[in-house]
Amino acid sequence: MTQRKGIILAGGAGTRLYPVTMGVSKQLLPVYDKPMIYYPLSVLMLAGIREIAVITTPQDRDQFIRALGDGSQWGLSLSFIEQPSPDGLAQAYLLADAFLDGAPSAMVLGDNIFFGHGLPEVLAAADARTSGGTVFGYRVADPERYGVVDCDSQGQVRAIVEKPAHPPSPFAVTGLYFLDGDAPARARAVTPSARGELEITDLLDSYLKDGLLTVEQMGRGFAWLDTGTHASLLDAGNFVRTLSERQGQQVGCPEEIAFAAGWITADQLRARAATVGRNGYGAYLLRLLDG
Repeated sequence: MTQRKGIILAGGAGTRLYPVTMGVSKQLLPVYDKPMIYYPLSVLMLAGIREIAVITTPQDRDQFIRALGDGSQWGLSLSFIEQPSPDGLAQAYLLADAFLDGAPSAMVLGDNIFFGHGLPEVLAAADARTSGGTVFGYRVADPERYGVVDCDSQGQVRAIVEKPAHPPSPFAVTGLYFLDGDAPARARAVTPSARGELEITDLLDSYLKDGLLTVEQMGRGFAWLDTGTHASLLDAGNFVRTLSERQGQQVGCPEEIAFAAGWITADQLRARAATVGRNGYGAYLLRLLDG
């Protein structure tokens, strides 16, 4: 089976909260003790993905390269793709076509955080599907802000509706998509919506119409955070801080995932701790060496 590749969509509309961020990409702002982009990166790593492309704007590309490097410090291979204009989430598959080169992919939005016991197993199940696509439904109080899953009385998915005025269900589609190697070709067939964007819901609908879309529900044991506003960014930081201090464990730590997977050695982890500096995050990495 062709190895699945990863995409982090860190460009597009909303990459900056407001001008007060002084030109810093939103995905590089801190969520508690690490850059926001570490969290979606860690999700792809938990899925066993090591070849990842970061899609970002031309003006932000150098910021991401400085922050992430080539990925070798985590046992990864990182590429950077420019998104000239924010033309919809499905555009990512057109921009990443050459990078994917026919491989299946997992795409995660750069401002999304996922957490929960059993997350690696959920990701592994999605990765194991060699054809079609898998998305994840999550119950929210305000589904009108999202793409929403419409199901029949037997729980079979009928449609995914983008930002409906009258949501057919409370289950939003999260910013995590596992699609097969046909995604770029299907994306090329998507026509711009009324707002001029290539909608991800239209791309997913093409899989659904062919009977090739699986929707997995993330239950109460999972947390999905979309840090698209100042308030949600603060909420996410508090959430991560509470978990980290209560449990003494990191959330979204690429070094921990890479070390546990055997992608980096103890010496490389020690070097990363020294690079991070004398702070709580660096001290945590050193504790990993003690088991």
